[in-house]
Amino acid sequence: MLLEVSGHVVWTAHDGLAAVDAATEYRPHVVFLDIGLPKLDGYAVAERLRAQPSLQGVVLVAITGYGQATDRERTHRAGFGRHLIKPVEFAAVEQILTEIGKPTAH
Repeated sequence: MLLEVSGHVVWTAHDGLAAVDAATEYRPHVVFLDIGLPKLDGYAVAERLRAQPSLQGVVLVAITGYGQATDRERTHRAGFGRHLIKPVEFAAVEQILTEIGKPTAH
């Protein structure tokens, strides 16, 4: 809701397979992706998204409860460009969106 109030267009998926379908259909600029999704975990979702030519430029942001160096390396290897640890502060989300400079809805 905070992203929408901030002017961003948001799609929500409640499992990994739905996340792949939504990203394929809507081709977002950034995907905030929980690692612990049902049906298909975030690592597998990231790999599927990275395999699609139309989604090569999407910024993938891992959202996870784990933040050790090995966890960060694993998300990086899976194709994530960023790694956020739960609970995620909205300021961290805003900072990522500002850094990547993607458009908001008008």
